[in-house]
Amino acid sequence: MRLPACRIAELPDGEDGQGHLACETSAVRQLGEATRRRFALALFLVLALAVAFGQNAPAVYDVALLNGRVMDPESGLDAIRNVGVYGGKIAVITPEAIRGRSTIDARGLVVAPGFIDLHSHGQDEENYRYKAMDGVTSALELEVGVGDVDGWYAAREGKALINFGASAGHIPARIALFHDSGTLVPRDRAVHSAATPEQVATLVRAIRHGLERGAVGIGMGIQYVPGTSHWEVLQIFRVAHEFGGPVFVHIRGMGPGEPSGAVDAAEEVIADAAITGTPLHIVHIASSGLSATDQLLAMIGEARQHGLDVTTECYPYTAAMTDLGSALFAAGWQNIFGIDYSGLQWAKTGERLNAETFAKYRREGGMVIVHAIPERAANLAVASPLTMIASDGLITAGTGHPRGAGTYARVLGVYVRQHHVLSLMDALRKMTLMPAQRLEARVPAMKNKGRVRAGADADLTVFDPERVIDRATFEKPAQYSAGIQYVLVNGTLVVRDGALVTGVAPGRGIRAPIASASAAQD
Repeated sequence: MRLPACRIAELPDGEDGQGHLACETSAVRQLGEATRRRFALALFLVLALAVAFGQNAPAVYDVALLNGRVMDPESGLDAIRNVGVYGGKIAVITPEAIRGRSTIDARGLVVAPGFIDLHSHGQDEENYRYKAMDGVTSALELEVGVGDVDGWYAAREGKALINFGASAGHIPARIALFHDSGTLVPRDRAVHSAATPEQVATLVRAIRHGLERGAVGIGMGIQYVPGTSHWEVLQIFRVAHEFGGPVFVHIRGMGPGEPSGAVDAAEEVIADAAITGTPLHIVHIASSGLSATDQLLAMIGEARQHGLDVTTECYPYTAAMTDLGSALFAAGWQNIFGIDYSGLQWAKTGERLNAETFAKYRREGGMVIVHAIPERAANLAVASPLTMIASDGLITAGTGHPRGAGTYARVLGVYVRQHHVLSLMDALRKMTLMPAQRLEARVPAMKNKGRVRAGADADLTVFDPERVIDRATFEKPAQYSAGIQYVLVNGTLVVRDGALVTGVAPGRGIRAPIASASAAQD
């Protein structure tokens, strides 16, 4: 039965201090007697549940955040409210007074959903600290992904400061298949080797097993393995479709060059998404597109208009970072990136490279910062309504790219407050709701993240909108952001009064449902 539209409104408080509910019933009166009875019963059940919930609400919450500016991109709420957290969940959002065992005075602060980073290579204690201090409550390794999904999750359960997750990785599967010497990305045998049909089947089996074990999706770094055929890529998309995708892709080419530039590369994976019906997420759009970023964004927008499930992301910097020993620095890299040796900065020392140091460090392998993203492209990507914010971050023993520590505070401080490129609500949507929605078809638990809503997970970031800013620089990347005052992960404070809380590990695995034994055998 389809019920008539009914507006349930909160009326002014009565003498008992409780709000009352009213329903517009003009349409109800027009219904037949039997239908009215069914409607009355349904309304009674709704009200009974509401009363029961109110009776079961705790007198004292675990955490009470008082008088904060609560901003929820899903509902559009932007108002001063009190938020009660109980049992790891958001229990109430109300203008009424509440009490908590732990009380936070959020006056003058924004209470937002915890930030969700879909592209975070740093998946260890060091990186989780920088993430938490940047307002991130969930960080996922989705571009490269992992090989042993069970082992990866088990290594972090009960030990992580923030929530974590991973995709089943095409790169790790290729490294294992071809016995490559690389770790994060390939360095030798997996780079240019063309897989036989039998080897493609082996890759597919490995990735399928990862999906059966709850991997969030499939990660593909095609540019790092140029020996991968177009047919092999298509087979990976097909196995993703079996499990509801999505595929997180570093596209095959970059920049404006034709052929083998970013446009050709985007065409490849958008076509694969169209052929298979698989959701597609193109990573770091500006560092792949460079001066062709506007063209890539236009392609993604048109694909979405035609019904394809294609999304993308960016980070707010004019430099990338990757392994100097990787395939990205094969002959001709200067023309592709539009820079020379001096545009490269060795992450371990901060030095700019020349021909001699380039050759030396390329043999060693290690992270290099690539100052090649046009400022216009970075700004265009951040401002686009199509993009989510994701860091592509990695801090190793205090070295790396500032995006590993400051991505989210930089968006809020520079792009929102200083340059007015984004409204605060739009920025929060890119950091919270959009990433959650990208994952929730495959990972239903994500429907309770990225929102400030009663019943949602108590992953919350509380920041000072007038003070929030990144401190990490290219010379000193391991600097905590400022202005992130409180961060809760599953209801537990991990940042209090702008400082890390020690001795807590409330992070949980973000994981898709694991296939049953019988399904796996089938």
